Amino acid sequence: MKILTCLAVFSLSFTVHCFSQSKERLSKAYVTSGGELIFSLASIEQNGNNESATLRFSPVVNFQLMVNKDLSKNFGLFSGLALRNVGYIMNDYIDSNGLQYKKKFRSYNIGIPFGLKVGNLEKTFFYGGYEIEFPLTYKEKTYDGGDKIDKITGWFSSRQELFQHGFFVGVQFPYAVSLKFKYYLSEFHNRDYATNAGIKPYAGLKSNIYYFSLSFFLFRNLDLYTHK
Repeated sequence: MKILTCLAVFSLSFTVHCFSQSKERLSKAYVTSGGELIFSLASIEQNGNNESATLRFSPVVNFQLMVNKDLSKNFGLFSGLALRNVGYIMNDYIDSNGLQYKKKFRSYNIGIPFGLKVGNLEKTFFYGGYEIEFPLTYKEKTYDGGDKIDKITGWFSSRQELFQHGFFVGVQFPYAVSLKFKYYLSEFHNRDYATNAGIKPYAGLKSNIYYFSLSFFLFRNLDLYTHK
């Protein structure tokens, strides 16, 4: 827990540091923002067997605020804050009684990315980096034969790993369209979680989310394009 606290403090300090620098040192620094249309899947292993996930589309609520520092016309750095709706859909979840259900899992996370940009920063360039995320709200829905039979929600739920992190790569095209791929190194669920009855619903469930997303005006806001 001390490690997670130190990482959180360092990440927030770095972001605030980017905002607080003088105009002389960060004459090319600027803030951008954009939404994110997420298409997510997951690498799933349940009780030693590989399972498949159904594509999940989450257009809301995904918001990103970036602090950009362009060191040249072809290289830059960025950090910021993000609010992200991330999760996955599993059609063949097996519970502790051996019964099979469809499950939809999701959480809203606060993310702090650290990345770099390489290429023509006014047109097309590649970017990549590392991002840590802290889950805020958790939701789990259970379906049987197409009917929803249960829903679980909660803030800062111990059903999840409370520290999420992963790597991302992407390409920024001209006219502000961005395509990104992200893979979570951390598992979505806390496999040690136990209910009041002592049941561990995720003990045999290992899931790592990955997704593709589309963003608009993420690194170059509209006023910068119209000014050009």
